[in-house]
Formats: sequence, C-alpha cells, structure tokens
Amino acid sequence: MNELTHIAPARLPPQATFAVRTSRWVRQSMFPSVGHSLLTLVVLALLAWCIPKALNWLVLDATFVGSTRDACNPHAACWLPVIERWNLFVYGFYPEAQRWRVNLAFLLAVGAFVLLFFKRLDRRALLAYLVMLPLLMWWLLKGGAGLPGVSSTQFAGMTVTVMLGTIGMIFALPLGILLALGRRSKKPVIRLLCVLYIELVRSVPVISLLFMASLMIQLFLPPGVAFDILLRVQVVLILFTAAYMAETVRGGLQSLPKGQYEAAQALGFGYWKTMGHIILPQVLRQTIPPLLTQFIGLFKETTLVMVVGVLDIVGIASSTAASAEWAGHDHEIYIFLALYFFIICFALSRYARHLENHLEHDRS
Repeated sequence: MNELTHIAPARLPPQATFAVRTSRWVRQSMFPSVGHSLLTLVVLALLAWCIPKALNWLVLDATFVGSTRDACNPHAACWLPVIERWNLFVYGFYPEAQRWRVNLAFLLAVGAFVLLFFKRLDRRALLAYLVMLPLLMWWLLKGGAGLPGVSSTQFAGMTVTVMLGTIGMIFALPLGILLALGRRSKKPVIRLLCVLYIELVRSVPVISLLFMASLMIQLFLPPGVAFDILLRVQVVLILFTAAYMAETVRGGLQSLPKGQYEAAQALGFGYWKTMGHIILPQVLRQTIPPLLTQFIGLFKETTLVMVVGVLDIVGIASSTAASAEWAGHDHEIYIFLALYFFIICFALSRYARHLENHLEHDRS
C-alpha cells in the first residue's frame, strides 16, 4: 500500500527553447519539401538583392536637406517635395495662427483610437467620448461658439482626410445598425423604406452621390442659401457606408438562432432590451472583420472628394507632382502617400485583430 500511495507524479515534457521553436517553424514553413525549399531560396535571393538597393535609393543616398530640386541626388530619392510642402500636406490652407486647432483635433482622434485598447476603461465613458468627438472636431476645425470661423475652401490635406474618416466611422455604424433593424422590422412601411434606401444607395457608385451632393442639392435650395460643401460630402460618405454596414449587420442578425429571441421573450424583455443586451452584442462580435474592412474602405474613399473640388491629401500630392518646381519627383510623393495610408489602415486592421483575440479569450 505504501508503494502505491507514494507513486511519483508524471513529469511534463520540458518546454522547447525559443531557438528550437524557431528552427522547427523555419523547417516546417519554409523548407517542408524540395519544391518549397527552392522557392524559399529564390525569394530570399531576390530579397537580398532588392532590399539593399531599395534602402540605398529610399534612405541612405536620398536627399532630405535642401530647398530646390538642384539639391537633389539624381540617382536616389528626393524627399524635398514632401519636406518643403509638409505644412500644405498636413494643414492645407488652414490659417497659420489657428493650426493649433487642427493639432488638437488630430490628438482627439488619435486619443479615441488609443482608448479602445484599454480593457478596464468604463465603456460608458468611452461611448460618451465617441459621441462627443465628432461635435468637438467639427467645432474645432470649422469654428463658431467662440472660435473664428474657417471657410471650407481652406480645408485640404490630412485635415480633410482625418476629419471625414473619423466622423464618418463614428456615425456610419449606428446608422447602419438602425437600417439593419429596420429592414427586419415587422412593420411594412419601415421595412420597405429601409429596403429601398439600402438597395438604392448600394446600386449607385459613391462618386455619383458625391457629384449629386456637390451640384444638385444646391439647385433645390432657396437663392442665397448655401450648404457647406464639407458637410455635404461628409453626409454622403456616412449614408453610403451605412448602407453597406446595414447588410453586414443584417447577415449577423440572420445567423443567430431563433432560440435567442425566444429566450429573451420568455424572460420578459422588450424589443430594444432584447436587441441591446442579447442580440446586438453577439452580432457585433461576429461581424467585426467585415465592419472593420468597411471602416478602412471609408477612410480610403475620402480621397474621392477631390473630384468635387475638395483637396484632400491626394489632391495636394497630385498638385505637387504636377508643379514645374518638382517635376520628375512624383515617385517620392506617391510613395509618401502610400505609406501614409498604409500606416492608418494597418493600425485599424491591428485593432480589429486585437478585438477578435480579446473576444475569443472572453468566450474561452
């Protein structure tokens, strides 16, 4: 009996070291077979040839100091068009004395993104911040209520892109949820209006809607009444994105089993309490990837406002590349533009991944 009661516990296998895990991953992912090994070697050889040349052209031999194109190295990148016009890229034609307002609006927008990563933050406080953010940004950038007014013709560059993208993201999601709920409503009038709106907006290119907002709305207004162009394109982007989000949310609503609704009715929950506490939290968990993809699409669609006379960062880049002063350096300008959009879109995709992992951890 003593021998049976004093059996030594089974020993767990030792954890593999980092070097062993890395070696195992390299062998399994990059050299699993002869064909994959040859392909890996070819890719590595191409990278070893391309990366040093790209670094030399982009950074090591590039020109960062100077004021004219004569200072540029003809055999490497010249970043002077971006450096010399940096204020134009960021602030556009915003009055120099009022640029602190743009900086503060940018800080508020970045702050909202950073706060989303804090798990212990009170969600009601975060929601209140997101609700107030569009109003604060519009007040700061456009003026009024104690701040000098700034004409929409002075908006350009990153100011336009960040403002349209941030405000559009915050308003499009709740409107899309309401449209999705309206499309599944049992009241025929509400359901018909939501279906007509969603199908009509989704069947028309966003550039057509921007032209209509820019040209046709003014025709129906009384003489002397002006509708701010920035507000017009902002509303169009919100309405357009909300229609697509409504279909995404509707798909999530249809995927839930009927037992969820029946259980809520058995507990005596009303319609809005059922949606707010039981249905929508599950739907939003399921639709995070497509919704974040649509947010990224909205941010990139802000570049289309250039066709209706609003100069965003793409418009500033195009005018810089077309100027005689910096002719021939359009590659550097558009590389900077691509890097700008990549950083913002990559940050949004990383947050989507972080949110998915967090929700998966909560379920497990």
